Amino acid sequence: MHLIRSTDIALRVVMLLASGGGRLTVDQLSDALDVPRNHLAKVVQRLQRHGFVATARGRAGGVVVPAEVLDTSVGAIVRALEGDGEVVDCEGPPCPLRGGCHLRSALRTAQLAFLAVLDGVTVRGLVADPAGPVLLDLVPQRAGGAP
Repeated sequence: MHLIRSTDIALRVVMLLASGGGRLTVDQLSDALDVPRNHLAKVVQRLQRHGFVATARGRAGGVVVPAEVLDTSVGAIVRALEGDGEVVDCEGPPCPLRGGCHLRSALRTAQLAFLAVLDGVTVRGLVADPAGPVLLDLVPQRAGGAP
């Protein structure tokens, strides 16, 4: 299965924030993940709409993962961001094999298996050691040396 680029970035944003780095700005996230700021801002906005991050404006503002999101499955995040669409589109333009093809069903089964595996992984599990400290090393240092 293949995730769209914005879902990949979104998962990395959630992992970085959940690793204990505290509240980070879009600029800090952009620098840490080497993603253009405007693209990252759109990803953060989608994550906020789905409740996977919280944002605040102003001097003490930034992006944070709410505590309850730590127990959210990666499968739930992927479903929210990718939707329930099938791997292949047999409807338009209509495929000439549609009446006797087994590919669509096989790919749907594979997609469900892919998501089922991701359902067994939580955000908390993604940032458990040794990943957490590695993720924190990505965070640009703030003035005064603290992330």
